[in-house]
Amino acid sequence: MKCVENGNMVSVHYTGTLEDGEVFDSSEGREPLEFQVGSGAIIRGFDEALIGMKEGEEKEITLPPEMAYGYRDESLVRDVPKVVLGGDFDPQEGMLVGVQMENGSRVPATITQVTDDSVTLDLNPPLAGKTLNFKIKVMNISEAPAGGCATCGPTCGSSSDGGCCGC
Repeated sequence: MKCVENGNMVSVHYTGTLEDGEVFDSSEGREPLEFQVGSGAIIRGFDEALIGMKEGEEKEITLPPEMAYGYRDESLVRDVPKVVLGGDFDPQEGMLVGVQMENGSRVPATITQVTDDSVTLDLNPPLAGKTLNFKIKVMNISEAPAGGCATCGPTCGSSSDGGCCGC
């Protein structure tokens, strides 16, 4: 039976829980997650845990922060003047917003505090600093698509890091 190797396309069902058992994400009731192993499309520890698994195989893994979303970085928590967000916007604590960075990219941020004049934005991933548990089941293993994928074209799977887009 075929085993997952770096560069393979896989589809997996999974359930992710925090240390207290709270489910933070699951493919239950949806299509399996599909991606190219080693492409960087998913967190490192999840990706690495698939190597050597067979179709139909299930396993449970525990990922410390450095194998998941990393540790919290307090320098990524910033106070910004409310006027920067625009006059029609009504910020609320817990709201997820897109923040445009100096290089033009957009990153998600969580509003953690709102005052009369400012808003505190946390640009850390919500799961940063957390140990994550996953129950995973490999549903399908295949080679990278011949001729590439719709996103990358013929270069899919040919870069030195084993992939390009996680198609």
